[in-house]
Amino acid sequence: MGRPRTNDDAVKERLVRTATEMLATQPEESITVRALAAAAGTATAAVYTLFGSREALIGEVRGRAVAGLSQTLSATPASPDPLADIHALAVAYRQWARGHRHLYAVLFGGVQTFDPSGPVGSGDPVRPLLDTIGRARSASLLTGDPTLIALSLWVTLHGLVTLELAGALDTDTAERTFDPALHATLRGWTSSTNAG
Repeated sequence: MGRPRTNDDAVKERLVRTATEMLATQPEESITVRALAAAAGTATAAVYTLFGSREALIGEVRGRAVAGLSQTLSATPASPDPLADIHALAVAYRQWARGHRHLYAVLFGGVQTFDPSGPVGSGDPVRPLLDTIGRARSASLLTGDPTLIALSLWVTLHGLVTLELAGALDTDTAERTFDPALHATLRGWTSSTNAG
């Protein structure tokens, strides 16, 4: 009879969940394999057996966060109105963050580093927003550099969502602030011919 398999999918998922929670609350460099394994209730060998390295486990967490947000935003349906679609993407971003607090914190929580100036690939969560901004520019609804428009929208959303997740804004205040903040940011990029 063979030995029972101890480093199975359940242990792998526990390690991913544990690493996600730790990355959401601690700087990456302070997270050791020993601490990860202990918090997940397994041996350090499980990290190496299932992932190969601590860095690969952390990469798995980040990959899941990026993929989850990207899938959510990519699944947001397009309409003939690109400005309405930008709003729909903002709503989807906020809903994903509220439903995946730890993954959101892994990506943007302030404990980890984030470089918004990196290259944008097809699976990048910002791709649907840039594409929609491109449609709005083609329709002469927005004017300006698409990357700067996207960055200003992200800054607005990130600020609101981060304050909401931290409890600095209650849900009602966040709801009442969301649309006006988004519209004000978009208004700054509105073509002068469409400004009103």
